[in-house]
Amino acid sequence: MELKVIAFDADDTLWINETYFDETEKKFCGLMEDYLSHQGISKELFKVEIDNLKLYGYGIKGYILSMIEAAMTISNNTLPIEIIEKIIQYGKELLEKPIVLLEGVEETLDALHGKYKLVVATKGDLLDQRRKLHNSGLGHYFHHIEVMSDKQEIDYSDLIKRLEIQPSEFFMIGNSLKSDVLPVLAIGGHAVHIPFHTTWAHEKIDHKVEHQNFSSFEKIAEVLKKLE
Repeated sequence: MELKVIAFDADDTLWINETYFDETEKKFCGLMEDYLSHQGISKELFKVEIDNLKLYGYGIKGYILSMIEAAMTISNNTLPIEIIEKIIQYGKELLEKPIVLLEGVEETLDALHGKYKLVVATKGDLLDQRRKLHNSGLGHYFHHIEVMSDKQEIDYSDLIKRLEIQPSEFFMIGNSLKSDVLPVLAIGGHAVHIPFHTTWAHEKIDHKVEHQNFSSFEKIAEVLKKLE
């Protein structure tokens, strides 16, 4: 491999994220349990989230709006204002969660810094992702920060053009096979999957990935062996 750029997903690759969403969803289900079972509430929330992606994109702010919309639907528009206030509070708490780096992240970035151009390629809300990167203390490792509206083949192709490299010179590391691996492999890049213990249902796939440019490791620091 003649690599020039190594890109990292942010949420659940560099730091904990989905765990906080899971905790918030449990609180939301508890808040709404007089109307529906927890399973039914989660199902309705997920449906609303997916329907709203084309309008709100990815991120906590869209999630807050989706919780409010789901709550209105579940309650048949009879929701007390106190419940809406509580949902907004949950959202603000989610935005203020501490940044907890995953094991081996800083060690890996330190080992690769100066040898490759390092970039962040992540989805989500621009303001929130920049806040998290700033609070993480990792910003100085990265040459470029790309907060993407989505992670399809075209999005990666556009990023690679801006970086002025070829797809074969691009190496993506992330926790989502659907967003961080498959599109990159499809355009001729290299990708590594580092699984996180919990994955949003929207990011799951139902088949095994087999490709000459693909690898999977349990810990992010194991990537260094591949790049030696």
